[in-house]
Amino acid sequence: MAHLIEITDPADPRLADYTSLTDGQLRRSLEAEEGLFIAEGAKVIRRAVETGHPTRSLMMTPKWLPSLSDLLPSLDAPVYLVTDTLAEHLTGFAVHRGALASMTRKPLPTLPALLTPAPHRLLVLEDLTNVTNVGAIFRCAAALGIEAIVLSPGCADPLYRRSVKVSMGAVFAVPYARMDDWHTGLKVLRDAGFRLLALTPAQDAVSLDEATMGERVALLLGSEGDGLSSQWIDESDQAVMIPMSPGAMEAGVDSLNVVAAAAIACHSLVSR
Repeated sequence: MAHLIEITDPADPRLADYTSLTDGQLRRSLEAEEGLFIAEGAKVIRRAVETGHPTRSLMMTPKWLPSLSDLLPSLDAPVYLVTDTLAEHLTGFAVHRGALASMTRKPLPTLPALLTPAPHRLLVLEDLTNVTNVGAIFRCAAALGIEAIVLSPGCADPLYRRSVKVSMGAVFAVPYARMDDWHTGLKVLRDAGFRLLALTPAQDAVSLDEATMGERVALLLGSEGDGLSSQWIDESDQAVMIPMSPGAMEAGVDSLNVVAAAAIACHSLVSR
């Protein structure tokens, strides 16, 4: 049974997990050191618990207790009850979703383990640094049937609070692993039998709908600004693109943002 504890002092050390949630550098250091992540909102907290992530603690205002009343009896963790003012002062933002939970991270699988048995369709994210985009792509992948996601070493953390929130908990539903080395990661995929498709805005590439598929396909998605690196495009089996409408160039639209492109590409991959 969860233990309800009222706290009025923002400096109380028991609230340390929830300090300065908008400070990215501080949070990356703290969460890596402590092996934790923050789940925001009753729905996301519920999904984190259902997927086996141990709960360290929860923090919420009393009015949000009913939203988790069915879950709290099963948790052996403290529930810190605070005011809206204290929560905002501590976290750095207005906690509109009411409840926050500090959860323990589970060990990530290695890339070879993620590929055993090999999924049929997966995404590979190269150096996406925007946590909102990473969370949105996980949500697209979960909704459209992508079986796994591979992250380059420089890719943002899917369990960063904003990413978890935007994904609506999809980061718990789609298995993922991080490459040990950017230079050799694609070789691991190719050796596992994957055909590598590099998504590019270049309109002289092959249309994604006409690309040569296989039993196992990995779609490579590049960073928000520069797109895929030339090395990864060169290492791929085929460069593919999403065709723009005839009037798109005249309107100054030569490509889609990475989330929109990922959604379209996921649907195309799974439907073929």
